Amino acid sequence: MKEIQDLIQISQFYGKNKSFVIAGGGNTSYKNDQYLWVKASGTTLGAITEDGFAVLDRSRLNLISTKQYSNNSDQREQEVKTDLLRASAYPEKLLRPSVETSMHNFINYRFVVHTHPTVINALLCSQQSAQKVQELFGDEAVFIPYTDPGYVLSKKVETELTAYRAKSGKEPHIILLQNHGIFVSADTVEEVKAIYESVTSKISAFLPELKIEALPVDDKAAFILPAIRMMLSDGPSAKVAVIRNDSLIASFTASAEAAAGAAGPFTPDIIVYCKARPIYLEKTETAEEAVAEFQAKLDDYRKNYGYDPKIVLAKGLGLIAVEDNMSSAGIALDVFEDLLKISTYSRQFGGPKFMNDREISFIDNWEVENYRRKVSKGAGGSSRVNQKIAVVTGGAQGFGGGLAERLFDLGANVVIADMNEVTGQAMEERLNAKAGKNRALFVKVNVSDPASVEALTIATVKAFGGIDLFISNAGVLRAGGLDAMTPETFNFMTQVNYVGYFLCAKYASAIMKLQSQYKDGYFTDIIQINSKSGLKGSNKNFAYAGGKFGGIGLTQSFAMELMPFRIKVNSICPGNFYDGPLWSDPEKGLFVQYLKAGKVPGAKTVQEVKDYYVAQVPAKRGCEVEDVLRAVLYAVEQVYETGQAIPVTGGQTMLN
Repeated sequence: MKEIQDLIQISQFYGKNKSFVIAGGGNTSYKNDQYLWVKASGTTLGAITEDGFAVLDRSRLNLISTKQYSNNSDQREQEVKTDLLRASAYPEKLLRPSVETSMHNFINYRFVVHTHPTVINALLCSQQSAQKVQELFGDEAVFIPYTDPGYVLSKKVETELTAYRAKSGKEPHIILLQNHGIFVSADTVEEVKAIYESVTSKISAFLPELKIEALPVDDKAAFILPAIRMMLSDGPSAKVAVIRNDSLIASFTASAEAAAGAAGPFTPDIIVYCKARPIYLEKTETAEEAVAEFQAKLDDYRKNYGYDPKIVLAKGLGLIAVEDNMSSAGIALDVFEDLLKISTYSRQFGGPKFMNDREISFIDNWEVENYRRKVSKGAGGSSRVNQKIAVVTGGAQGFGGGLAERLFDLGANVVIADMNEVTGQAMEERLNAKAGKNRALFVKVNVSDPASVEALTIATVKAFGGIDLFISNAGVLRAGGLDAMTPETFNFMTQVNYVGYFLCAKYASAIMKLQSQYKDGYFTDIIQINSKSGLKGSNKNFAYAGGKFGGIGLTQSFAMELMPFRIKVNSICPGNFYDGPLWSDPEKGLFVQYLKAGKVPGAKTVQEVKDYYVAQVPAKRGCEVEDVLRAVLYAVEQVYETGQAIPVTGGQTMLN
């Protein structure tokens, strides 16, 4: 049906444009004489297909306008919802019609597109909105003073449209809702687009150009975000905390007076995705001052409002969003930055007009918006690492790459830490292309360099808000006996395999200790990917084995030091990963190295070397990524084991 394809096209056209729609906001519809197709609640316009539209019988919808509903708002909305569901032409699809469905049905044009454009809301969320709408649009538009969404708003629009039709003898194409958004309707999608262009052009003529430049986030944020994240996390899991800074944000965080321009919500969507009010932090000269101020203001916030904030404005640092997952946190940042744009633009029309306390309370407690909140968050993951923040060094390729990808597939937010920039960035892009609610980030690191490892932990926290799992996997192996091993090679291997683990534990534990301070009962993990060579000597491979033996000594010592902070430290000792590049690379792999070093007496080919090693494993195969992943998940899940060297060797190495 061509009209439905047109509806999908125009829905996606505006839904993919953040200047008109952010996240699940807005709705669209098409109607003929018999049926109404309207966006189902919880569906996003940008990705909508035909299956995302609820189809309703208009004869049943028309009855809603004639019925008398309860005066109790909660009961009334439930009654209306029931009647909307009864009007469904396909009840078996279980699609919940948009709350504005009755309004769509009452408008006489075929296509209706409702959005919340930044430019248009700059006018509708201003002190002079009614006056300026009249000046700019006259009788081209119907202006609706702020009205609670749902049935009450539908009846208000119905009343105003009836009066407009009686007075003008025509149907309006434009309905402007104060502190809400715009409805544009017409009989073709081309007309709808032309009307949108006309409205935005008229308002834009009054607005200054808004140039927004990205700004760096100060490193001190890395010692503030973990504390904020933990203070706002309830239950056994933790939220994520994401920070953004740019020139627009900086203008609102510069002082308490500037932040007052973002002190309240303009529209119901802002309350849904960001809660009603942010916290402003002014004492940000040091991390300690900022955390102390946040703790004090959070206590007051909870007393005053009975819930936690989602948005924090921090002087000189940026805009912080704290959410259950990275997807929701990104939406909150986008929605709140849109609020900053609207606030800035509204100065051209007398300044911002926020929703009042009664209006806010209605949205906060409205079942429909609570439903939207739930849908926007999505189903919580069942994985034990879901939304945890995990760093994997050597994570761009080989064994580390496999671990990083498996953790990502289980819902973790993963930092791919590696020297290989090209491969690491490609992996970041590949993982994010299949992301659900989580995200991946590549950070270049040299684990033997203290400054590089510290920069890795800071970048991780600035991206995700903390560190829950740090896997020290990066390692090097150069085989050779005493005669062949040079001091330079020995020192190089020791720096990467032994000193590198120390540096990773040192800087990761600093963040984890901070998290421990602000959330009782929360455990984090440092896991070293060791080797079976850390459990048993390795012929003509002493440099590698010595570093791994030392690593287990570090693990046991770190475990005793860090357990008071609920930081578990364990080593996992895999058997040989024969399919990875470490072993199988045709030029530098261990099979080639061991053949040249004569580690396998009588072996003349790489295959003979491989057969020799496989034969030593009772399981008759090499270790695989999934084997080690299971050990990682065990180490993360349990809270009573630390300082252990967990063998994953197929029985090749057995502990006494």
